[in-house]
Amino acid sequence: MTDHDAVPAVVPDPAPDPAAMRKHYREEGLAEADLAATPVQQFARWFRQAATEGRLFEPNAMVVSTADAEGRPSSRTVLLKQFDEQGFVFYTNYDSRKARDLAENPYVSLLFPWYPMARQVIVSGVARRTGRDETAAYFRTRPHGSQLGAWASAQSSVISTRADLDASYAELSARYPQGEQVPVPPHWGGFRVAPQSVEFWQGRENRLHDRLRYVARADGSWRVERLSP
Repeated sequence: MTDHDAVPAVVPDPAPDPAAMRKHYREEGLAEADLAATPVQQFARWFRQAATEGRLFEPNAMVVSTADAEGRPSSRTVLLKQFDEQGFVFYTNYDSRKARDLAENPYVSLLFPWYPMARQVIVSGVARRTGRDETAAYFRTRPHGSQLGAWASAQSSVISTRADLDASYAELSARYPQGEQVPVPPHWGGFRVAPQSVEFWQGRENRLHDRLRYVARADGSWRVERLSP
C-alpha cells in the first residue's frame, strides 16, 4: 500500500472542556423565614415541586454514599420509596456492597440532585434496616418482574456473563408465572435513614448560592444554620 492509498486516520472530536461549562443560576432564593418547621416538611414541599414542576426524570432518584469499616467510600443511585418524620427509605439486596458497608458503618449520605431546578437536598444520617413486615408490604407493591429480579440478581457479585443472569430470571419466571405470588427474598429489604442534618441548596446568581441546613438537637427539635456558598 502506498502513502496515497493509506486510509486516513480518524481523529475523534475533542471532548468538551469541563472548565468552560458554565450555567448562570437565577432561580428564586431560599430564606430562613420561608422554611417549614422540620426538614421532612421542607423536603415534602420541594419534592412536590420537583415531581410536578421540575420536569425531572425520576425525582425520587438519589445518590447514596456509604463507607466501609476502613473509610473507603462508594456511591450509587437508588430510588427513594418512602419518607416521613422517621426518615427516608430505600430498598436493596442485603448482600450488596452498600448493605455490607452499612452493616460495618451505618452513617450514610443521601443526595437529591435536582439540576433543572438548580436545587440539591443533602441528607446525612444513620441507616437501620426496616422491619420484615414493612419490607414485605412494599415488596407486594412491586411489579412482578421486579419481584423476580430481586431473586435473580446476587447484587454486587461478579458474574460470568449476562446470559447467566437472564437464565436465572427465566428459571424464576417459569417457577413463579404472572399471577402467582413471589415470596419475599430473605436477603432483600429496606433501610431507613434517620436524618441528623438536612441541607437545602438553592442555586443563585454569581455562585452566591443559598444553603440552609437543619441540624438535629438532642431533644428532637431542629436548629437552622446558613452555610456560606
